[in-house]
Amino acid sequence: MSLDQVPAPAAGASAPDSDVQATRKQRLRRRLERLIGIAATEGNELTPLRNGDEIFPAMLDAIRGATHTIDMMTFVYWRGQIARDFAAALADRARAGVRVRLLLDGFGAKEIERDLLEEMDSVGVEVAWFRKPLWLSPFKQNHRCHRKALIVDEHTAFTGGVGIAEEWCGDARGPGEWRDTHVRVRGPAVDGIAAAFAQNWAECHTELYDDRDRFHEHEQAGTSVVQVVRGSASLGWQDMQTLMRVVLTSAEERFRLATAYFAPDTYFVDLLCATARRGVTVEILLPGPYTDQRACRLAGQGHYTRLLEAGVRIFQYQPTMMHAKVVTVDGVAALIGSTNFNRRSMDHDEEVMLAVLDEGFTAALDDDYDRDLARGVAMDPARWRRRAAVQRAKEAAVRVIGRFL
Repeated sequence: MSLDQVPAPAAGASAPDSDVQATRKQRLRRRLERLIGIAATEGNELTPLRNGDEIFPAMLDAIRGATHTIDMMTFVYWRGQIARDFAAALADRARAGVRVRLLLDGFGAKEIERDLLEEMDSVGVEVAWFRKPLWLSPFKQNHRCHRKALIVDEHTAFTGGVGIAEEWCGDARGPGEWRDTHVRVRGPAVDGIAAAFAQNWAECHTELYDDRDRFHEHEQAGTSVVQVVRGSASLGWQDMQTLMRVVLTSAEERFRLATAYFAPDTYFVDLLCATARRGVTVEILLPGPYTDQRACRLAGQGHYTRLLEAGVRIFQYQPTMMHAKVVTVDGVAALIGSTNFNRRSMDHDEEVMLAVLDEGFTAALDDDYDRDLARGVAMDPARWRRRAAVQRAKEAAVRVIGRFL
């Protein structure tokens, strides 16, 4: 289906004064702390990293400089030279006496090449698998570890959306170079990311820590306030849903979402619509012609009519797969991590998300968002209402599996 190109929206209204920003940040912080029950930490330094050309060198440099411990977990570990580069870097550090632990999801990382596992194992890299399908009941197979985290020497951490595969290399210049965002973290929030690793490692391995873990105090590395939120499969309402609910209901001027997989339940569709109807500018940036999960895309498209009629602006990224998971709110707060805006992330999978209260960091992500919108196409409500019957039938067909997408 062809769509009309429309200009990207302006960056937004003029920034509120510092008192208004401070009030918004404090109010949002207290809502998140009280309703999720996790204290935010101060004194963090966050560096946003855009696409593989920035993300992979930063991660590899950190690994190669490790002197004590490396903990790494990922959902995707596929193939390509970058997969070999990471295996070689991890193996080299283990050979040098650094404790290296690698946690791989039993489903998402099943394409890893056998010789890489053998190379790492031969020099002492501890590789654990999270819920290999053959070992599990059908119920557990549906609950995957989608978290991405790298923690080096207990003082530097990385998280975001990127997997270890050639698809993420480059700078989103074409279909073979996916668009994604990661973040490097220094300061007390590193402990929260380390806890996300430890929670899943504890399920897969008998030793949770050893004498190479130093448990030192963190220096005040920057000025960002960060809350680390972990999502895990459970019955009923969970923290990741609360996080999204709080930031949506707290938004006063603008709510921006970029996500690889958009297939929310009715509750969150209603909440997006309600947010737009009370005057908040709501923008959603999604994959366009390039996606690796077409069923999920169809599930999300089934909600477009309601969203567009409520005033939500939906954009489809054109050059390549949009894989980032980023939210910004009112120029003062941002969410970044592994969580998509779909049932799978909110209900079924292990996820980790940083809630960041920092105008400078949020502005950097908003600048990236503006660049992405300039390479996107806006959904036109009138054209969408006239979409073909075949498209409507496909949307209807995936509704029965929507809770798994």
